[in-house]
Amino acid sequence: MTDGKAVPDWFYRAMATPFDEGVIDVDAIPIHYLEWGNRAQPGLVLVHGGAAHAHWWTFLAPMFAEDWHVVALDLSGHGDSGRRTAYSHSAWACEVMAVADHAGFPGPPVLVGHSLGGMVTIQTASDHGERLRGAVIVDTPVRRPDPESEEGARGRAFRKPGVYPDLTTALGHFRLIPPQPCEHDFIIDHIARHSLHETDAGWTWKFDPALFQHTLVSLRDQLATVKCRVALFRGEHSVTVPPDTAAYMYELMDENAPVVTIPEAHHHLILDQPLAFVAALRTLLADWDHSVPTRPA
Repeated sequence: MTDGKAVPDWFYRAMATPFDEGVIDVDAIPIHYLEWGNRAQPGLVLVHGGAAHAHWWTFLAPMFAEDWHVVALDLSGHGDSGRRTAYSHSAWACEVMAVADHAGFPGPPVLVGHSLGGMVTIQTASDHGERLRGAVIVDTPVRRPDPESEEGARGRAFRKPGVYPDLTTALGHFRLIPPQPCEHDFIIDHIARHSLHETDAGWTWKFDPALFQHTLVSLRDQLATVKCRVALFRGEHSVTVPPDTAAYMYELMDENAPVVTIPEAHHHLILDQPLAFVAALRTLLADWDHSVPTRPA
């Protein structure tokens, strides 16, 4: 029980699904990843948002594991991966492809990225799109920085992560950026616990506070030059990808690229409307599996 609300069975089933963990070196930095499913199945790579980690996907990934070999990685500077002296979307894109290659997929994978992970997805689809089956951008704007970078640049979040005397105190300071409602407290608790680690000074966040110093760049040109199928998912109430931003992104993408709005969802739609997100992504993947991609003239 959480705040008087029962945790649904689907969450327990997903969290009980076993997964493997691994680490590979990419340019001398250890990159940690999780994986589910049968290695003979096609690949699905999940990329988290800024200051997040691979466990943002652990309650969703099992819902794809019957038909897909699913991998979720910690980008450098996040989660249980190593830190770099400087970060860029191109470097993160190389990490994504290195993990995909290491996973041994039988063919090109589909890439799904949320927020900052969507920026990495755009960059990867532009730089390495011929090696991808498709790319799904999840509530990521192109005309302005992702919300995590926006907040970090203003000094309101992430710049000086707190240190707390115990885990309970630290959990009490977890919040979503940008702020939004989410009635699934059991999901928030899950991702918050995996966002923290204990140090000699106390409990603090795993992400590198220097993450957003060099990643405030426009990806307009990259979105316009993706080399694979692409789709945009957005939350109906998202402050990050409002309708005018979605319309602009649609203009930049292949004319056949769908823009899917998840009802009653905000920016963190994988948290506040997880089952609707799963249903929409399953539908898109099934369509891509049975239709022929087209190219703009």
